[in-house]
Amino acid sequence: MTVSIDSSVTLWSPEPREGKPLLVLLHGYGADERDLFGLIPYLPEGIAVAAVAAPLTPPWPMPGRSWYAIDSLNTRDAAGITLAAEALLAWLEGAAADAPSVALLGFSQGAAVSLQALRLDPSRVDAVVALSGYAAPGELPHDAVLQEQRPPVFWGRGTHDDVIPVPLIDHTAQWLPAHAALSGRVYQGLTHSISEQELADVHVFLTQWKDSAEKKAS
Repeated sequence: MTVSIDSSVTLWSPEPREGKPLLVLLHGYGADERDLFGLIPYLPEGIAVAAVAAPLTPPWPMPGRSWYAIDSLNTRDAAGITLAAEALLAWLEGAAADAPSVALLGFSQGAAVSLQALRLDPSRVDAVVALSGYAAPGELPHDAVLQEQRPPVFWGRGTHDDVIPVPLIDHTAQWLPAHAALSGRVYQGLTHSISEQELADVHVFLTQWKDSAEKKAS
């Protein structure tokens, strides 16, 4: 089984993107490519931004799109996350081949797919912002590479987020520090959502990624 991303509905920031670091936005379950596109004013200037649509349609009557099926409230299917991450990497090969650096910003399901894409191809993804999400359980062949390279990852979540199961949060809290240069914060009172304080922290993180990418390119 394979899934694919529809490039025709991808939203791109209006500025010319040639030669700029690329940030890809991955929405959550039941949303679509328009959901995170409104974050552009909170992001650093001087980067290209693309918001992609997840490849699946969730069961009726849920609106929007989904990256993978949710099999129960307590578990998530890592195989489905991997399929979605492979689709994202295939999209990157076609749509972002000339980008000097790529970062992913995902919310909820989008965060899980972003981290999985980093694990599948550490050479293609340079940084990840994972908001209200988690790292999928299980081992992947390049996890040892991540332990050595420690790519930058920002993980933000709220104390009142009751959507992501606690075992997955606990797993992520153990996995990320061992495989990434981890930064982030647990936001007091925040539910399964994004706050302005969190966006301010994301801005700082992405500015560091952009500056590092520009330094390498010069």
